[in-house]
Amino acid sequence: PDLVRHEAASLEKAAQADVLVPELVACDEGGAHCGVPAILMTRLPGRVELLPADLDDWLYKLPEAIAPQHALDAGEFPWRYAPYNDVSRLEPPVWSKYPELWEHAIKIVNAPWPEARECFIHRDYHPVNVLWQDGRVSGIVDWPNACRGPAGIDVAWCRRNLAEMHGVDVAERFLRACRSVIGSSFAHHPCWDLLVLIEHLPGPPSVFPPWIDFGMQGLTDEVVQKRVDEYLVSVMARV
Repeated sequence: PDLVRHEAASLEKAAQADVLVPELVACDEGGAHCGVPAILMTRLPGRVELLPADLDDWLYKLPEAIAPQHALDAGEFPWRYAPYNDVSRLEPPVWSKYPELWEHAIKIVNAPWPEARECFIHRDYHPVNVLWQDGRVSGIVDWPNACRGPAGIDVAWCRRNLAEMHGVDVAERFLRACRSVIGSSFAHHPCWDLLVLIEHLPGPPSVFPPWIDFGMQGLTDEVVQKRVDEYLVSVMARV
C-alpha cells in the first residue's frame, strides 16, 4: 500500500514540471476494489533504447529530459532521500580489487554530505526508465522511489548504470553532457557518485536483467564487476 501511495503522489508532483510522465488515473491503496494494492496510469508512447545510433545525442538528451523536474521545489513532499543500505555498517567488499578505495569511499559517505539544494528527484533515473520515440525522449517512467533530495543523486544513478552498461568513458561523457545542458550552475560532487556506488555493497555487482531484455549482449557479471571497480577508481580520482 505504501508504494501505491508513494507512486501516486510522485506522479502528481512530477506532472507539475514540463516532464513527460504517465498521468495518474486512479489508485486503490488498500486493494478494496482490485483485490491487491494497485495504481492505474496512462500509457506513454515509445520504447527503451540502450544502444542508440548517435550516442552523444542520446547522452545529451538524458539530462535535458530530467532537468525540468529538478527545477521543482520539493516543498513538503513526504519522502526524503536516504541510501538503501546502512552506511554506518558498511565494510570493504571481498570481491573488489580495490578494498582500500572502498574503505576510503565508505568514510566519505559517513562524513557530512555536501550542501545542496533539495529538489524533487526521480531517485532511480537511468536509461531503462526512459522512453524514446523518433529520436526524442517520449517519457520517464517508474516513479515509486521519487523523493526530496539533491539533483546529484539522479545524475549519479544514471552515471553508475552507464558505467556498468557501456564503460567508464560513457559515464564521463554523460557528466560532460550534464554540464553542457545545465550550464554554469551545474556542480556534481563525487560524494553523490559514492553514495550510489556503496549501494552495491556487500555485492558483488551483477547484470541487471532488463539490460539483456532490451538488447545489451555480451554483458556478464564479471564484466559488470570489473566496470564497477574501474568506475570507483575514476570517482575517487576526483575526491
